[in-house]
Amino acid sequence: MTDKLTPDRRAEVLQELSETGWAAQSDRDAIHKQFKFKNFVEAMGFMTRAGIHAEKLNHHPEWSNVYSRVEVTLTTHDGDGLSELDVKLAKIMDGLAG
Repeated sequence: MTDKLTPDRRAEVLQELSETGWAAQSDRDAIHKQFKFKNFVEAMGFMTRAGIHAEKLNHHPEWSNVYSRVEVTLTTHDGDGLSELDVKLAKIMDGLAG
């Protein structure tokens, strides 16, 4: 089980990740971002690369794809909210998206 972020760490993380487009969800302890790519192939390539990292972390996103958009929600289900795994995967995804 992964520990949920402390309130202070959560505030710090949300401030940092908001600079790259992540936002807290109002209805649950999760973060969300929409990635936009040039086309479907680039979006799917991103999902494949991110999926490899998610599998290595054993931490999988909630996500969907429509053509060039990828919607991502991150939360730690067994931690009942945001954890350091979500922070790590969000930063990896930002790096992969360029």
